[in-house]
Amino acid sequence: MPPSPALSSAERLPETRREKSVLPALSLVIALAVILPIAAILWLALTGGVESLPHLFGVVFPRAAGRTLELLLLTGLIAGFWGIATAWVTTACDFPFRRLLTAALVLPLAIPGYLAAYAFGEFLDFTGPVQSGLRAVFGFRSIRDYWFPDIRSMGGAVLVLSSVLYPYVFLACRAMFLMQGRAAADVARTLGAGPVKVFFKVQLPMARPAIAVGLSLVMMESLNDIGTVEYLGVNTLTFAIYDSWLNRGSLAGAAQLACLLLLAAAGLMAVERMARRRQRFASGRTTTVVHDAVRLKLSGARAALAMLVCLLPVTLGFVIPFGVLGGYALRRLDHLLDHRLLDALVTSVVVSGLTALFAVSLGFFLSHAGRSTRSRLIGFSGRLAALGYGVPGTVIALGVLLPFAAFDNFLDSSLRSAFGLSSGLLLSGTGFAIVYALTVRFLTMAEGAIDSGLQKLSPHLDMAARTLGRTRFQALVSVLIPNLRPAILTAGLLVFIEALKELSATILLRPFNFNTLATLVYEDASRSKVEDASVGALIIILAGLIPALIVSRSLDRSR
Repeated sequence: MPPSPALSSAERLPETRREKSVLPALSLVIALAVILPIAAILWLALTGGVESLPHLFGVVFPRAAGRTLELLLLTGLIAGFWGIATAWVTTACDFPFRRLLTAALVLPLAIPGYLAAYAFGEFLDFTGPVQSGLRAVFGFRSIRDYWFPDIRSMGGAVLVLSSVLYPYVFLACRAMFLMQGRAAADVARTLGAGPVKVFFKVQLPMARPAIAVGLSLVMMESLNDIGTVEYLGVNTLTFAIYDSWLNRGSLAGAAQLACLLLLAAAGLMAVERMARRRQRFASGRTTTVVHDAVRLKLSGARAALAMLVCLLPVTLGFVIPFGVLGGYALRRLDHLLDHRLLDALVTSVVVSGLTALFAVSLGFFLSHAGRSTRSRLIGFSGRLAALGYGVPGTVIALGVLLPFAAFDNFLDSSLRSAFGLSSGLLLSGTGFAIVYALTVRFLTMAEGAIDSGLQKLSPHLDMAARTLGRTRFQALVSVLIPNLRPAILTAGLLVFIEALKELSATILLRPFNFNTLATLVYEDASRSKVEDASVGALIIILAGLIPALIVSRSLDRSR
């Protein structure tokens, strides 16, 4: 095929003008679609009346807010401790099985909090292996003969969430410890400081931005969780919204509580963004490289302690949940042919696939528009579109329902008055509402992965293609997209798996007789049928292992 003739500057100018006008406009449309649920929540909260306010702010909010704050602080404290300790031990020390344990420390990311809660509930139950072993060893006959902590409590929720969320802190801190190299530590050692003093006086203060990023992600995930807190009986703000909406029938009250949850999420996002700016500055000032680091060789009791520090969080966050649910699933393999499970699996694949397709397409458009046109409006639109990830799924679900239900009611009433026909529920009663909500929530994840790939491609690639006669669209199709294929596939895979695990938004927006794997597992576990839910739960975990293993492999290469 002969090359296209080179375009003159006069021919290229109209295209540039169209791009300068069209790309910002389309970017703004995408951003407005993302913030539509947030705007709907604010509108309903302000116009929903004040009848429920005395009850909400006098009874519901103080109790739920106190429990939420307690959950966030305790979960952040424990997750921060394990994340920092394991990151420093695996970075600064050398001990047996260090590489294997470093890779294993990421595996709890594959376990959603609600699945870990179901597994711990069975593991620590009266009939579970722990209490059964205690009774066998000490001769106890009933629960009245001994004391055992109740997993269905605030302490249980903190244990579960910190066990599966600490990898966020671990990954952020380990990257920072690696980038610090050996220069700062060597200077401190020449001044007489030992390894522990170097850690507390030098390395830990330098890692504070990374710690803030990891902890903010831990708290945002804890704020979004609904399956864990409901199963373990902890009344947080997220559960209060769910309860006010579905059990009390107060949509306005749920919206008013959701606004308070939005404020909490906005605060966590502000902390995370501030920490990221500082982290980029600190990283840019680093003068050493990763392979300069010299690890402290441990042996004997110190090596055993280091292995224990790494083994304990892996056991709590992955081995126990995977072992309990996997053991149940092996006894329920006949459920693989159950039509409920097969229908839920197909639904999950369709919903997650559509979410990944929309999120990757929109994320690619935003990233490419920012690369092609240096427009303030595009930059502002990108920042607006990034708000969706920090909003809890429960809030997004409520915000999606309001405009969709209003549109359905308007269309139905218009058709009835004009033609005597009923349109029914076209948006709010279909799976499209779920796909839309999940796209809003995970758009930032897709856009970030694609933007990272774009930043690695030189702008000269675009220019070279244009000088050879290609239009911007032809350069995009023949040059940029083939080079971005790994980043696009990674973004799609991450969004697909996160959508597969998502429960908060799906459980609130699903139509009747519409189950994904997450909602099917939730239904069975809510009826105390965890064994029946184990096969679906194991499928979710195995899917979640894919990105966890990718991250583990990258950690192994970083040595």
